[in-house]
Amino acid sequence: MKPSKRTLSLKERGFDFETFMWFYTRISALAMYLFGFVALLGAMVMGARLHMTLADVIRWSFMPTLYHVQNTNIPAIEPWVSLFWKLTASLFVLFAAGHGLHGLLSVIEEYMTIPWLRRTFRMVVLALWVGVSYIGIYLLWTAA
Repeated sequence: MKPSKRTLSLKERGFDFETFMWFYTRISALAMYLFGFVALLGAMVMGARLHMTLADVIRWSFMPTLYHVQNTNIPAIEPWVSLFWKLTASLFVLFAAGHGLHGLLSVIEEYMTIPWLRRTFRMVVLALWVGVSYIGIYLLWTAA
């Protein structure tokens, strides 16, 4: 007797929206951990361990704007608002917004059984993702 196969290959299963979002959620969680770790490590290298409280470092790590550094004892604040940190924070915002809104979409879709309503909510969540990401990135790039 041949044992039954418990899993389907990607070819047999297909690659649809739900599969893509399942994969995105896992990757975005790992990316957020990576960006947070890089920001904390970068802050420590740039002298935060001597001039900032832990709360200030964490606040800056997740939203690196000039305002999160200027009220601390950091002598030179220009490196804290470099292009690298703005790009890192922008990617963090994109991943975090997508990750959180996919969680919202998962909860909504559990209760939506009408196909057109599911598609409508997917479009609404996509629009929310674009809007929230735009606002977050705009604030990052214009704050300093």
